[in-house]
Amino acid sequence: MRVIAGSAKGRTLDAPRDGATRPATDRIRESLFAILEPVLGDARVLDLFAGAGTLGIEALSRGAASVTFVERSAEALKALRKNIATTHFDDRAEVVSANVLGFLEQIAGSYDVVFCDPPFADTAMLEATLAHPRLAAALAPEAYVVARVLRKHQPRVPAGARVLRVKQIGEESLLFLRYDADGGGG
Repeated sequence: MRVIAGSAKGRTLDAPRDGATRPATDRIRESLFAILEPVLGDARVLDLFAGAGTLGIEALSRGAASVTFVERSAEALKALRKNIATTHFDDRAEVVSANVLGFLEQIAGSYDVVFCDPPFADTAMLEATLAHPRLAAALAPEAYVVARVLRKHQPRVPAGARVLRVKQIGEESLLFLRYDADGGGG
């Protein structure tokens, strides 16, 4: 696994030894960042269920101003911290060791891009995260929320959000969501 573009291009990234996470493949990241590239410059990014940090680190490499990584697995956190050090993004990265829903209860700030990549089989967790009222409140105007899911596990889109785009890649889908500023859904 490596950073595929930007200032840290080619740097090798660690994966957690326990195999509990599934880092985004090069193909997924290439497709995702081809779409997001125009909005990444100076963006504040939130990487929920960060795992080893492949999405957030790729965003930093491509010009994001900062990334807040949220992860609870000790093995994933170990790999994540090593990857941030390896890519020299320590000054633009914040690592939060927490359960995502617990983190959202006390979220502060305004984010331009949010990655939401929970375990594939946990559609209920994805739906709870996307529907969390504090997530919507923490989004900057015109922010993107990107969910990575299996095609066969499509989540319900919460009220106040709409799907802007769906990118199918193999058995996976990337859902690009936008939340309405008034929470009105459409």
